[in-house]
Amino acid sequence: MLKRFDLGKHGVSVGSEILAGLTTFATMAYILFLNPVILGDAGMDRGAVLIATALAAGIGSILMGLIANLPFALAPGMGMNAYFTYTVVNQMHIPWQTALAAVFLDGVIFLILSLLPFRSRMIEDIPYNIKLAAAAAIGLFIAFIGFKNAGLIHANPATLVEMGPVYRPATGLMIFGLILMTTLLHRKVKGALLWGMLAVTALGFLVPGADGHPLVSTAQMSWPSVGDLSKGLFKLDFGGAEKLGFAMIVFTFTFVSLFDTAGTFVGLATKLGWISRDKPIFKGASRGLIAESLAIMVGALLGTSTTTTYIESASGIAEGGRTGLTAVATGVCFCLAVVLAPLATLIPTAATSPVLILVGCLMLEPILKLELEDVTEALPAFLTLLMVPLTFNVANGLIWGIVSYSLLKISTGRIREITPTMWILTILCLISLSRGH
Repeated sequence: MLKRFDLGKHGVSVGSEILAGLTTFATMAYILFLNPVILGDAGMDRGAVLIATALAAGIGSILMGLIANLPFALAPGMGMNAYFTYTVVNQMHIPWQTALAAVFLDGVIFLILSLLPFRSRMIEDIPYNIKLAAAAAIGLFIAFIGFKNAGLIHANPATLVEMGPVYRPATGLMIFGLILMTTLLHRKVKGALLWGMLAVTALGFLVPGADGHPLVSTAQMSWPSVGDLSKGLFKLDFGGAEKLGFAMIVFTFTFVSLFDTAGTFVGLATKLGWISRDKPIFKGASRGLIAESLAIMVGALLGTSTTTTYIESASGIAEGGRTGLTAVATGVCFCLAVVLAPLATLIPTAATSPVLILVGCLMLEPILKLELEDVTEALPAFLTLLMVPLTFNVANGLIWGIVSYSLLKISTGRIREITPTMWILTILCLISLSRGH
């Protein structure tokens, strides 16, 4: 069984891969509790969504590990769940059962595109400068999420965002965790990120939160009955396909997922050193896309919104994860979460936020390789880098990068540098921008 992961070739051990998988799970565990809140606003049973989220993430990650041998973990995606609830269900008044059917069809379309050469060719033909920028942009995005979760950045109607309060116990604990994890990394301590999270979690029993109670308490441990899953399992309504706008809903799910996955794959693979100017695609990419397609369909059948590859996989990669065993370990943790999730609820944001910030820092390295002398290459990379964190969406960064690249090549008389795949992607991006997605 272990031979399929080729651990020796990658210079890793079973222990290091499992440790990386645990780290990835710890940084992704928040989706277990956020996804039910968001999809609950669509009228779905939160207990059912919670279990569906755990199983979709578990099965999806295991599929990625076994099929593609990549250290990429999957779970229902943030952003897509918000579109599912607040746009499709609440604004367009599409029943959530019909929306789940749209997600399933998104997976079918993904699978077809993955079996064809288009999706892997898409990753291959995206300009190298944009790939580098996407990797760094994901780092900024992850760090931004970390600062937001920690309360160091919050909304301001006048300036959009501002710095939050620093002198409070929870923030101090987060900063302590960031310094501790960085110190452990500097000293090359195995499991630095995971040990740091465990240390912060332990201290959370002593540090008070905003309500005066400890940040971590066994009183917050709870989990619904496994039987609740039946309230969302196989509830897809394909009969709602005749509803106005259904085809565009499926298109939007597919389009956003397509670019979100491409950006995440490129970013993580670039960080791993698997992509370079002379090597635009990496081994396992096409199989990884197939695995994600299957995960989307499985997630819809279980009763959750689009399952996608998570940028938080970078935390496991930073911990040394290099093979599919990392993804399998993460997947097993999610599956066990159905009965062990109360333990996951103990991990506070003060423990996960410093991981996201530190991993974001480590992912900035590709910036050093950016070609900035040619402005037709520099501006698309800059827009990609900027738009991902500012719009809170990986797909938006790629859209702006691709469209600006093609327009600049046309305006400067270098139209021959635009590949057929890039022409197709540019048209799709323009369609998406025209609809405001």
